Amino acid sequence: MGAHRAEQPGINGLVALLWSAAAALVLIAVGIFISLVLMGRIDLGGGAGAPVATQTPGVLAKIDTSYQVLILNATPQTGVVDQVRQKLIDQGWAGADVFGSDNSSTSFDKTTVFYVKKEDEAAALGVAEVLGGAEIEQNDHYASSNGNDRPQLTVVVGKNLVGTNSPAPSAGDETPAG
Repeated sequence: MGAHRAEQPGINGLVALLWSAAAALVLIAVGIFISLVLMGRIDLGGGAGAPVATQTPGVLAKIDTSYQVLILNATPQTGVVDQVRQKLIDQGWAGADVFGSDNSSTSFDKTTVFYVKKEDEAAALGVAEVLGGAEIEQNDHYASSNGNDRPQLTVVVGKNLVGTNSPAPSAGDETPAG
């Protein structure tokens, strides 16, 4: 008579494969999330990172035309850079010191004036005040955009500014009175 042995208890091959796949998916999802946070695509601070121009205590807005201003249109509407540029020129900036790009593949909700150094904050507040309703944020992302030693501010035009500059509806767009 032969010896009968019971089946060894253990994990079934299919169950092990499913657990491995689940663990891999969790690790991939966590890795993507961490990458997005590190790249700044996800803000864990609850959106409080960019102070509104009127909420910065102790710093007064100053229109300083010695700064160059780079304007980037982050809206689907064209011609926005020219509108913003003209507002700044009307406030005393030289035409050669205000330049920009009207093409964008990304959308930005709120118009923001970016400045690099703490001492640039008053000038950024001044530009935000000229534009009306713009926020300011200290960020060195655009620091290398300037090819010279002059200070530069960068305005990223968002949907909120475009919404206030929309043309009025034409007579054909109005509904007739009943």
